[in-house]
Amino acid sequence: MADDTTTTPRDVDAAEKDDFSAAAPPDPESPGTGETSFADAEAPPAGTVERPVEDEAAKYLELAKRTKADFENYRKRMAREHATAAERGAAKLAKELLPALDHLELSLKGAEGHADDDVIKGFALVRDELLAALGKSGIQAFSPAGEPFDPNEHEAMAQQPSEDAESGTVLEVYQQGFRINGQILRPARVVVAQ
Repeated sequence: MADDTTTTPRDVDAAEKDDFSAAAPPDPESPGTGETSFADAEAPPAGTVERPVEDEAAKYLELAKRTKADFENYRKRMAREHATAAERGAAKLAKELLPALDHLELSLKGAEGHADDDVIKGFALVRDELLAALGKSGIQAFSPAGEPFDPNEHEAMAQQPSEDAESGTVLEVYQQGFRINGQILRPARVVVAQ
């Protein structure tokens, strides 16, 4: 059986044009077809064009304010962390220097009356300069002789009966205590009255 359909080159061209056309023909009943007039165009109301711009500007202004606040918080936090790190560094250095300062103090006490007064004065000047340098870093020495014993600031090395002082009073200071910006760096080692 032979196929009854025969196509001519003209029919092929027409079929190809229908199958591969770039755009479908316009539907005469759809709106906006045919001649275009200004009545067919839908223009947004006059105020709505600027509203998205205003909204976007407000959004970016809010973002800028939030970013500025975040940066300010970051700057304050970094300043606090820097101050804390500097204080920790000073405390660490002071803890390393305090034993040498204690030994210098003991040497001065032991040398009284045995050595040349000029040598003792020289060592006393060195001690005073070290204490002044520590003071510039916020480290202060304290000696609680005569004060009531405070376990938060003092370390009791011994108890001794005393008729001159009340019970719980510091009689003697073995080793000075040190504070850094109000916090105890090293408690004072003391003898307490019974």
